[in-house]
Amino acid sequence: MAWNEPGSGKQRDPWKDSGSGGGPSPDFDALLRRVGAFFNRLFSGGGGPGVAIVAIALVWVVWDSSAIIKANESGVVLRFGQYARTMPPGFNLKWPRPIESVLKVDAKSVRPTSDQVRMLTKDENIVLVDFNVQYTVADPQQFLFSVRDPDETVKQAAESAVREVIGASELSLIMPDQQQAQALAEAAKDNAAAANAAGAASQPNAQDTPAAIPVNPGADLAVMAQKVLQQTLNRYDTGLLVQQLNFQNVRPPQEVREAFDDAISAREDRQRRSNEADAYAKSVIPNARGDAARILAEAEGYKAERVATAEGDAQRFSLIAAEYKAAPEVTRKRLYIETMQKVLSESNKVIDLSGGKNLLYLPIDVGKTGPAVEAVAPAVVMPDNGKGGR
Repeated sequence: MAWNEPGSGKQRDPWKDSGSGGGPSPDFDALLRRVGAFFNRLFSGGGGPGVAIVAIALVWVVWDSSAIIKANESGVVLRFGQYARTMPPGFNLKWPRPIESVLKVDAKSVRPTSDQVRMLTKDENIVLVDFNVQYTVADPQQFLFSVRDPDETVKQAAESAVREVIGASELSLIMPDQQQAQALAEAAKDNAAAANAAGAASQPNAQDTPAAIPVNPGADLAVMAQKVLQQTLNRYDTGLLVQQLNFQNVRPPQEVREAFDDAISAREDRQRRSNEADAYAKSVIPNARGDAARILAEAEGYKAERVATAEGDAQRFSLIAAEYKAAPEVTRKRLYIETMQKVLSESNKVIDLSGGKNLLYLPIDVGKTGPAVEAVAPAVVMPDNGKGGR
């Protein structure tokens, strides 16, 4: 059954409430009919053309008296074509056109531009530099009325800044080879370690602190170029803020590439030979210093030994002299016995003073290297003069 066919109950109209419990819903058709009737009366002559003009003007004023500025935008208000003020993001009120108009500027987005230039260094070498600049709008008024083409303006100002920085630098600083960059990094580490050691011992003055060596000279040159570029843009009131300037690639032209590679190879060979010489010096000098310290220590030890021995001999002689004065005969015999004991203890011969005719086996080769040889020799017979063999 269709919704508009009569049935047992009420007529079912899908645009009205079904009557199941809620109040009456607004009739949009009736509202539209009333609005249409109002405009028909307005333009049919019931209110006159003046009323129609006033109504249109009123609608225009209400519609054009506000402006919505997005979060990443800034609104520049022009009053009869002249700058009046800058609107912040959000809902803002203004006079309707043609009294005031709003120009919206994207002030938060980062705008990139890049270029490649060929230039001379301080030592008259030609290099190709690819740079990239990222900037934003800092002053919307200056951006609209002081700059006609922002990208071209930034590109030309950046080229001028890069030429100024590169022209005041040598090629070895702009394009350091790998070994030179490594040497710069090691020198920077050594300076940092020395500065830390000096700071731990005492607080040095600023003049005593070693100068820092840049690890990445290209990045430092890019920072210098960025400062020069920002000063140029500020001087011309462009309203632009440079966020970053990078050297993407710095290389020699293709025409002089081979000569440049030869120069780099020669510099690398020189650095390699220098490193080899430094390694040899570092290996030889510590050994020589160690040998010198060892010889000096041995000399000091020998000196101390000789001095101590001499002092001991002098002290022993003084004691023996004192004993000899007290008992000369006893001292003389004791010295003789001690001397004979010392001499005979180191001898491998046997002397028989008994006057017998016996044959003795004398260990002649005892203490010598090689196999021992037994030899039979007649005993040494010395006459007994009754003085004990002396």
